Amino acid sequence: MLYKLSELFPVVPWTVFKYVTFRSAGAAITALLLSWLLGPRVIEGLRNLKFRQDYQPKDVRNPSDATAAAADLAKRGTPTMGGVLILLVLDISVFLWARPNTLVLLTMLSLMVLAFLGFYDDWLKVSKQNAAGARSRVKWVVQLVLALLVGVYLWQLPSTRTLVADIQIPFFKDPILRSVPWIGIPLVALTIIGSSNAVNLTDGMDGLAIGCTLIVAIVMLILTYLSDNVKLATYLQIPHVRGASELTVVCAAFIGASLGFLWFNCHPAEVFMGDTGSLALGGALGIMAVLIHQPLVLLIAGGVFVAEAASVMLQVGWFKYTRHKYGEGRRIFRMAPLHHHFQKQGWKESKIVTRFYIAGILCAVLALSTLKIR
Repeated sequence: MLYKLSELFPVVPWTVFKYVTFRSAGAAITALLLSWLLGPRVIEGLRNLKFRQDYQPKDVRNPSDATAAAADLAKRGTPTMGGVLILLVLDISVFLWARPNTLVLLTMLSLMVLAFLGFYDDWLKVSKQNAAGARSRVKWVVQLVLALLVGVYLWQLPSTRTLVADIQIPFFKDPILRSVPWIGIPLVALTIIGSSNAVNLTDGMDGLAIGCTLIVAIVMLILTYLSDNVKLATYLQIPHVRGASELTVVCAAFIGASLGFLWFNCHPAEVFMGDTGSLALGGALGIMAVLIHQPLVLLIAGGVFVAEAASVMLQVGWFKYTRHKYGEGRRIFRMAPLHHHFQKQGWKESKIVTRFYIAGILCAVLALSTLKIR
């Protein structure tokens, strides 16, 4: 909106709104300030509506574990669905500071679809006071339909067709495959669905998911800015995507909203983001990675999310295999997702979260190193 105003009133003070860097800074600050302003009110509203976690979280764990049970008990009664705060300030900031284009609208539309899906899941958990929530089939169908629609839509547009038809691999300057939408569209779907669910699985400790999301968002902010700059994209030999710099504004708002939510979500958490936030934020990261033709770089930058998701898949897969073969299910990890494995080993929650942040920063640095190693 502010960009449009700068076009209507082309006087000197307004010209700064034409610069992506200025609008990105404005979006981040706006999102952060709005989070601080609205956070206490949203938390109080959630508490009054009794949108709180009084049920046993659903993890792939040993139910008899006393350490995990004690940690869960300490979190009972904490308001959940805090993702509404993130989405509210994110939407306002993007509306004020971003210049709408296809990439921005596609990202925000997908974000809202996944947010409604997460809200429905949270609502069922809160109303029934159990961790079952929405059926897995329902969530998978909605995510799959959304992801496939995004992939097909990008392929149909001449300006974005290469984002789907060509397969770009980190550390290689040129696509390894060209004009293969039958591979590209499933890759788009896998990126969006995988990112959405991986962040959702990571959301199990105070500040863990939002902090790791913040780190990945910083990587995406850098990549989106570089992708829309012809000279820098050519120099770094990365795909040039016209209009991607507006996603930089979205990423900046993303960062501000994440910092603001972390203010209330750090240990001991005053509010949980719930599936309302985790499904939407993870999906948004996946979509932005697709829109700048860097889905596999996201795999590196989000290494913590990948490890969390992999731990669950390995745990469940091995348990089912050993139960079928030996008649008794066996575990690889003491508990899954991975952060609960370290919790069962006796690590304090704050130590786990901090060390996962460090791992996330290392993954982010490795992802950015792909810009020079090509």
